[in-house]
Amino acid sequence: MKTTGVIGAGSWGTALATVLAGKGGSVKIWDIDEKHLRSMEENRENVDYLPGVPLNENIKIAYTVEEALADADVVLFSAPAQHFRSALTSALGHIKDDALIINVAKGIEQKTLLRMSQIAADHIDMYRYVVLSGPSHAEEVGRRLPTTVAAASYNIEAAEKVQDLFMTDRFRVYTTEDVVGVELGGALKNIIALGAGISDGMGFGDNAKAALMTRGLAEITRLGLKLGAKPETFAGLTGTGDLIVTCTSMHSRNRRCGIMIGEGMAPDEATKKVGMVVEGMFTTEAAYELAKRENVEMPITEAIYRAIKGEITAAQAVELLMGRDKKHEQG
Repeated sequence: MKTTGVIGAGSWGTALATVLAGKGGSVKIWDIDEKHLRSMEENRENVDYLPGVPLNENIKIAYTVEEALADADVVLFSAPAQHFRSALTSALGHIKDDALIINVAKGIEQKTLLRMSQIAADHIDMYRYVVLSGPSHAEEVGRRLPTTVAAASYNIEAAEKVQDLFMTDRFRVYTTEDVVGVELGGALKNIIALGAGISDGMGFGDNAKAALMTRGLAEITRLGLKLGAKPETFAGLTGTGDLIVTCTSMHSRNRRCGIMIGEGMAPDEATKKVGMVVEGMFTTEAAYELAKRENVEMPITEAIYRAIKGEITAAQAVELLMGRDKKHEQG
């Protein structure tokens, strides 16, 4: 088995480390928070972010990036999207020239409006870069509940290597070359999940959520096609699949945050109460700017952006969306 260095010891990085270690692989995990690492080593459990899932004996705690990546055949980045650039920069000098690089962050960089692969392309050869994404709550993966995801790379052989690396009887991996579609599906669904939570928090029913998810997917697809993604990707695991799981589960940080906003809590306060990174709060602003730049209509994204910025209330956002001019569904 290969040796894997994991950058980022949150819930998802820990869950994926657990999958690899369970297959007999050697895994070293590092995080910028040394206190958190010491807690993991002392408790042999990620008490803060993935409680109840013991650390496999094949998972070792590393206290420096250099230690985590020493002799690593695979480097897995599990840092939040807004910190991926700094995580990559800190790791570059320690990554082997032939190491496979996997990124699981779902987001768009706010300042540059770049996807994660676009950031990586400035520093590494994309033939060894793979995006791993799909409907996958860490809480379920850590407990070996059946999960299916997709590995995307411009080099299909690299995606197939990740497929072989992770595949188990409880963790299934498909492959695709549509990096753009996979990244955008994973990032933009968090915006719609915020909206689904707001809808729930306001006491709306299944009809409203179904409409929000369906029309949300329509605008995700519009932007994706404009940026070069394949339409079928948005009907797959990293599009519809990830959207469903994020909009309907209480494991979803974005939905939980949205529920509190819908109940009347200020967006900043709701984000703090979740206690972990709520990627949708960052992605909403980036997607709003990206849609303006590309001249793509994204009314749900715009309404959620204005609501979390305090320009309008959640109730006013609903009125804006429901009061839009009539149109053809496929228009």
